[in-house]
Order: sequence, then structure tokens, then C-alpha cells
Amino acid sequence: MYDAQLAEFSRERLDGRPVPDDLRVLLVAQWEGHTAFAHLLHLDFFEAGAAHPLLDTSYLSAEELAAPEMRAVNAAAAEMSQYVKLVAEGGKGWVGYWLHPDEPADRAWRLVELDTEFTYWRPVGLTLTEGAAAEQAGYQDEPDERVAFTRLAAELAALGLPLSTQDFDALDDTEYVVDPEDLMKELIEAERAKRGLR
Repeated sequence: MYDAQLAEFSRERLDGRPVPDDLRVLLVAQWEGHTAFAHLLHLDFFEAGAAHPLLDTSYLSAEELAAPEMRAVNAAAAEMSQYVKLVAEGGKGWVGYWLHPDEPADRAWRLVELDTEFTYWRPVGLTLTEGAAAEQAGYQDEPDERVAFTRLAAELAALGLPLSTQDFDALDDTEYVVDPEDLMKELIEAERAKRGLR
């Protein structure tokens, strides 16, 4: 029923890669107006045509856009957008997948968060749903995030979206092979060098 929308989302957000199963469920729920997942996970998926946050310069003035330092940052951000596949507002700003080619292809896509200061964060979990649930566990009325996560996992399972674990401490916490924060800095420095800003 939503094949065309899912294909469009894949083209716009994932460079045509298959939409992960949990993301498919979450997208269809949003498109159908079901708010239970959004309420639990605080994710709002991008609508068709929405700008990638790393490519969106609409908030900058013409003078800021012309500044050599800003041009270097924007060029680096555009290069990063090849690997940072953001799919939703949530977390510390935006959330999605870190798809750098040096990351192992034989495991789940690594999750990534980006905040409005272009700082990258590494969520725990094997899926977007797990990462969002782990993030939200810290914002519940329950002071112990492990207990809060177990409750969230149970609620998600009851809605038909089980996680790989209900144990917060068992969530995947694998490091990146290529750290996005470090790569962004390297790319900015390379762009600054091209412009004689060193």
C-alpha cells in the first residue's frame, strides 16, 4: 500500500538502499496517523522534499554564505551527507544511519545523531527503534533508565515492534570504525586548506 512512498523515502534518505524493517513500520505508522510510536520514541520522520540538515543553508544570510570559513564548513558538511543518512527529527536534533564505506557491511547499520551545532553522537542499539528507545529511557519519570528502557521495550513489543533485547545493558554499543566527528573535522581542515585558510 505504501510501496511508492517507501521507495521515494529510500531514494531521498538512503540512496535507494532497502528501508530497514523497523523504520518501515515506523514510517507507515506516521503516514497512517498512528501516534503511539511517535509518542514513545519522539521521532518525526522527514516529509518528501525536506532538506538534509547537513545541506540546509537556508538559515544563513548571503554574507554568511559567502564567508570563506562558512564555505569550508558547508563543503565539508555536503561531503559528510554522503555518509550521514538522517531520517527523522529526534534525539539531540536529527537521527539516522552512519553509512561510511569503511564500516563493516556484515552487521546492522550504525546509528548516528546530529545536533544543531554539527556535533555527532553514537546512539546504542542495533536498530533506529532501539536507539530512540534508549535515548528516551533517560527522559522518563522512572529515574533508573534501565527500568525505563525495559518498560519502553515492552510497550513497543505490545505495539508489534519488538526490540532485540529488553535489557538496557545488553544493547549493542559497538564503536564506529570511522568516527563521524573526527571525519568532519578532517574534511573541514581539508576545505580550509583548499581556500588558503590555514
